[in-house]
Amino acid sequence: MTAQILLFAFVFILQNPSVTDVQQLATEVETYLAERDGTYAVWFQHLDDPDFHFSMNEDALFHAASTMKTPVMIELFRRAELGEFDLEDSIKIENRFYSIVDGSEFQLNLNPDGNDPFERMEGETATLWDLNHAMITYSSNIATNLIMQLTGAEEITQTMRNLGADKIEVRRGLFDMKAFEAGINNETTAGDLGIIFEKIARGTAVSPQVDENMVEVLKDQFYRDIIPAGLPGEAVVANKTGSISGVVHDSGIVWLPDGQRYVLIFLSKNLPENRLGTEAGSRVSRIIYEILSKRDDEGE
Repeated sequence: MTAQILLFAFVFILQNPSVTDVQQLATEVETYLAERDGTYAVWFQHLDDPDFHFSMNEDALFHAASTMKTPVMIELFRRAELGEFDLEDSIKIENRFYSIVDGSEFQLNLNPDGNDPFERMEGETATLWDLNHAMITYSSNIATNLIMQLTGAEEITQTMRNLGADKIEVRRGLFDMKAFEAGINNETTAGDLGIIFEKIARGTAVSPQVDENMVEVLKDQFYRDIIPAGLPGEAVVANKTGSISGVVHDSGIVWLPDGQRYVLIFLSKNLPENRLGTEAGSRVSRIIYEILSKRDDEGE
């Protein structure tokens, strides 16, 4: 009986090469991250092979940092698709927001000399499309808060639930310090980010055309020091990063030169230095690339 079981397992692995790929990926990623300071979560899904999936701590909650801007974008595009507004509509850029705790007014500390173009455009107008583009590519906080005033945090979270992401919580705008001090934060998991990025990649988050538009925005990402940094220059990455003190994330869709494509989510917290999370995420991305390259070379 034992010999029959072993023979069956051997034949199954030969017929399902993803089994050995997943085992190698799990071993290498888990071994590498176990030796690093901090807490990590990873979610990987090959988009052309449903069996080629790996996750680690996928249900662990993390402060979302700027990864919450992808759910905001999905809700903005969804509502525009419904005809509630046009992405070419313009709104005034005002640095005036309201705390979810008591409705009191707060402002962002703007840096006119920074990367975010809208931090030097207070008082001017901008289209929703341009605000969204800056929210994703330059991680614009003022653009995010302006869009959230239009869409609503509860509505964003409900749309995530409708997509099957049951743990993401978009609760407040950025730098609502009264909410922060009350412990009210935006949270996510690697699994939930994986779900929504896979839906964007497959054209089922909003609609095929809308999702393609969101992918193009993500491809314009300015911050490319985590998932893209571990890959060859000819790889294409559509990603959204996020970081605060002790927290470094990246989430994205990857297209390799050989045609393979996949979703990779990397989350980290409890980091003594943020550079450790950046290095770890880049290395995890490289580990996956090397396994996939070997897989392609062997004709699997």
